[in-house]
Amino acid sequence: MQLPRNDFKHAIAQGRQQIGLWVTLPSGFTAEALATCGYDWLLLDTEHSVGDPLTVFEQLQAVAPYPVSAVVRPASNDITLIKRLLDAGAQTLLIPYVQNAAEAKAAVNAMRYGPRGLRGFAGLTRATRYGTVADYATRVEEELCLLVQVETGSALHEIEAIAAVDGVDGIFIGPADLAASMGHPGDTGHPDVVRAIEDAIMRIGKAGKPAGILSLDPAFVMRCIDLGTVFTAVDVDANILLKGAAETARKFKSRG
Repeated sequence: MQLPRNDFKHAIAQGRQQIGLWVTLPSGFTAEALATCGYDWLLLDTEHSVGDPLTVFEQLQAVAPYPVSAVVRPASNDITLIKRLLDAGAQTLLIPYVQNAAEAKAAVNAMRYGPRGLRGFAGLTRATRYGTVADYATRVEEELCLLVQVETGSALHEIEAIAAVDGVDGIFIGPADLAASMGHPGDTGHPDVVRAIEDAIMRIGKAGKPAGILSLDPAFVMRCIDLGTVFTAVDVDANILLKGAAETARKFKSRG
């Protein structure tokens, strides 16, 4: 079998806007349903959800037949977690809380086989199509995509150094933790936070890497796209579910 092409990796490398949705509900059923909705990518989260490599495995299977790319966020920048998710067939990872170039390099090493990295090899995995991709070990780097998340004030100062690390394919700004680190927890719309995000987007672009972000504010999403984000997440599955359910309840209860 052929090594699967990573459409997301090639799209962001070409600067083509990719609109995404955050998926926090650890369900293959939900992931498959969302895969029909027209997003370019779905972020399967295991950092701020109860998802784990097993639920991600099922989600990856569920979305595979659809024209959408799966991006997986491990719980941390951990070589074992990264190995398990790659073996499950994830081709794009978003590594949270990367503070500097050394931590970015550690993530790169976890993505690569020796002698270029430290990823352990297993032949009979979903990633290798259970051993049927004959050149997997020698070609896999072509289709793996590493995104790193900068989400503190100190990490923003390291953008250029992180961008210079070979193997980093994109840099994602985490607004919520950034706001907290700047002394404004829960207030991603604070003017200081907004200015920091806008400056970071432009610096990431100048450093030659695609920039990404998640925001639930449509106006700010458009502002970020205008400034140069290339992979842009615009909502969260649980947020859509709760807003829709609450609105339906209000509509019918108001008639009582």
